[in-house]
Amino acid sequence: MTAAASNLNFEVLPDGRLANLADWDESVAHELAARDGLKLSADHWEVIQAMRDYYRSYNVSPVKKLLKRSLKQRTGSGRFDDARLAELFPGGVLVQGSKIAGIPIPMLDVELERSTYTGKAAPSRTHFTDSFTFEGETYRVTQLGNLLELHRWNERLAAFMAEREGIKLGDEHWEVLNFLRQFYFEYGITPMVRILMQHMAEELGPERASKAHLYQLFPKGPSRQGSRIAGLPEPQGCIDPDD
Repeated sequence: MTAAASNLNFEVLPDGRLANLADWDESVAHELAARDGLKLSADHWEVIQAMRDYYRSYNVSPVKKLLKRSLKQRTGSGRFDDARLAELFPGGVLVQGSKIAGIPIPMLDVELERSTYTGKAAPSRTHFTDSFTFEGETYRVTQLGNLLELHRWNERLAAFMAEREGIKLGDEHWEVLNFLRQFYFEYGITPMVRILMQHMAEELGPERASKAHLYQLFPKGPSRQGSRIAGLPEPQGCIDPDD
């Protein structure tokens, strides 16, 4: 059930989010903020625009650490720390901030794991599904082949999982896998392919982050296939081909 906003032509869901994200504009943001008892300041707008720019770039909302990184790049300072974001958005920047910015609330890895471990993958797929045995131990995976117990991953297991998918891991593969793991443990999510390419380009250079190079290494998707072999959850908002 939706409720119409007074004096403005948009609808909100029972939790206060926009029913149609395309209805968002600055007047809507002010109205949504006012309903939460907030008066938007310049700092509020800095955060809102950073969130919206990120969503426009990647079609996925930023988690807090990536939002803070984006704000630091935009402002040249680290003043938007956890305390400042909590002061600006007492209801939580990811929930309240996303609502006022007119973007979806970010899906976190725990939700991804819960949603992906259902049913079985198509039999034509080469990656492991449900479970598999390696060195006398059983490993459970989601229907997309991602480990459910991340702490059990090691390099031998990665090589075994890659071999199942027809990949013999070399130095260039490991560069990507290590980058994926570094990103995950820093930001708490596995990056979708566009985010992976941008961050790799910034740190390693455009040639090693090019789409052609990454897909040559991981033909079924550097984020989706790479995350399986790297022992990580499925990427948030992944746009790799459905394999």
